[in-house]
Amino acid sequence: MQASPARQLNTQPLKIGYLPITDASALLVAHALGYYQEEGLAVEQPVLFRGWAQIAEAFQAGQVNVVHLLMPLAIWLRYGRQFPAKVVAWNHLNGSAFTTATSLTEPAQLGGKLIAVPFWYSIHNVTLQMLLRANSLEPVLGSAAQPGPNQVELLVMAPPDMLPALASGRIAGYIVADPFNALAEIRKQGRIFRFTGDIWRDHACCVVVMREEDLAQRPNWAQAVVNAVVRAQLWLREHGADAAQVLTTYLPQPLEAIARVFTTPLDSYAETGAVHHLHWHPQWIDFQPYPYPSFTRALVEALKQTAVEGDTGFLAALEPDHVAQDLVDERFVREAIEAHGGPTAFSQPPNWERQEEIDAA
Repeated sequence: MQASPARQLNTQPLKIGYLPITDASALLVAHALGYYQEEGLAVEQPVLFRGWAQIAEAFQAGQVNVVHLLMPLAIWLRYGRQFPAKVVAWNHLNGSAFTTATSLTEPAQLGGKLIAVPFWYSIHNVTLQMLLRANSLEPVLGSAAQPGPNQVELLVMAPPDMLPALASGRIAGYIVADPFNALAEIRKQGRIFRFTGDIWRDHACCVVVMREEDLAQRPNWAQAVVNAVVRAQLWLREHGADAAQVLTTYLPQPLEAIARVFTTPLDSYAETGAVHHLHWHPQWIDFQPYPYPSFTRALVEALKQTAVEGDTGFLAALEPDHVAQDLVDERFVREAIEAHGGPTAFSQPPNWERQEEIDAA
């Protein structure tokens, strides 16, 4: 009997790279529950990295071959660094927030403050700058002088370093994936100022990224990986209360912080100002794997309006429709979704389309 395609290609071991954040949940749950092995894949223990620069470098060097990357980072990698990275699926929806010192409760109080972002090319930097502009505040990068009363200075910081920096008073806030926002509240060292999913409804943050050559040379291997990730996302949607316990094997944060992300209804934050759009029915984190072209196009346009350090010449030349077709290879995730009940199994429209909703006010 002929072996399945995945089993024919299991000589390519799966090497997963991830950051210690709940954005990595689908990749990690697929490992914990044995989904990769059930697809016939040989898989190594996932490797934890502290920051986005480190995981991007490891991916480019071939130390890992499947990673979750910030969607804007994937754009920068392919077009800014000319590295053949391809997005094959979304890893999750939402899952991030802007956390500040407990004394900061109004946007005007952010003026003159220092705020950390995890990477210049991140949905965090994009949505934070949307929030600042909506409140007549100017983001400044790498300013040697003290920012003015209507300016907010931004710097890049690795996610694990953010809460200690906030607790020590080095920064006034940070915007990042969880459970670092939940942990700040549990330790009473910060307050969630605004959820990013309340600025850009059900945005993608991290996406599953592979090398273009792997998709071309090992399509059955790639399909097997995506199958496992899609199955893990379905499990996460149905077993949110159990997810935190599974993830404690991979994430160093306490169970209480991880669990809060999966079990806390966001309507409880309406009175604090962290949620403005209850009619969006927001969830702290959710899962659906299809990479909507509308999001990619809107993200390219948003990046053109976002201040980042370094050479941004490549951004000006990017055409949103081209990026939506060239950066993303949706063949594998479409097949996997269809095999697991279609888009409606993830509470998504059956026609594979959606309209982006953005409101930072």
